[in-house]
Amino acid sequence: MGDWNAFHLMPWSGAYAIYFFLIGISAAMFFFSTLSWYRDEFKEIRQSADNISFGLLAVSGILLIGDLSQPLRFLNMVNPGYLSFTSPLAWGSLALISFGLVSIAYFYVIHKKQNEVLAKKLAVIGALIGLGLPIYTGFDLSAHQNRPIWNTPLMPVLFVALSLLSAAALTTFIAKGEKLLVMLRRIMLWTGGAVVAMLVSLLGTTAYGGSASELTFMLMTSGSLGMIFIGLGILLGTVAPIGVLLTNAGKQQGGMMLAGALLLVGGLALRYSILIGGQVVQTYF
Repeated sequence: MGDWNAFHLMPWSGAYAIYFFLIGISAAMFFFSTLSWYRDEFKEIRQSADNISFGLLAVSGILLIGDLSQPLRFLNMVNPGYLSFTSPLAWGSLALISFGLVSIAYFYVIHKKQNEVLAKKLAVIGALIGLGLPIYTGFDLSAHQNRPIWNTPLMPVLFVALSLLSAAALTTFIAKGEKLLVMLRRIMLWTGGAVVAMLVSLLGTTAYGGSASELTFMLMTSGSLGMIFIGLGILLGTVAPIGVLLTNAGKQQGGMMLAGALLLVGGLALRYSILIGGQVVQTYF
């Protein structure tokens, strides 16, 4: 008698998964550009990696602002009187703005090619701030205590690993030196293995974490998100490219590019399924 269900909307839309994907790659590509000052393998991509980082940062900012119901509210992010430093969002805003300012300065200095000392300093500062972006993304999700699969200290580590993995995958398309390709292959194998280990842990704790967690596990493995999370994210987008990299073909640039393309698909699929999977249960209850 009078039974009814309240269907709630997801506060975090799928567009945020694209933002997480792009901003993570942007931060990691900046890190690769920074490595070029200290590792000879990365010198060839110093400027191209920064160009990609800068471009993705700009696109990420547009996506983030465009998702606001009132886009001009982004001005509050640069208003010190508005920020509440007890809120995680305030620290995320500061990290994003700081990374943007350092990226602009670094972009200008390395294109001028006149002050290597300043370029190195900006590179290190930007890399440290950039590292905070995927860490913050994971922290922002893990802080939600009632969101299954989000509420785990693994989230910041997972998002850092996914950022490095996706950036290394993208770099295979612009790399030319053999030493750099060897380094990229190692990065993809080690970070890919770490991602698999963390995903197995997440699935294990979600499968036995209570009714809401168990329902989330079902939706992400055999339900509406199963094809994206298991099919695209884990099997096709993580396990398969690792398998390719372990073959002889995976030691050549062509094979690495194939693995890189699969890893990029998997990286986006994992971010999307984790983002939506943490919210889908609350749309029914």
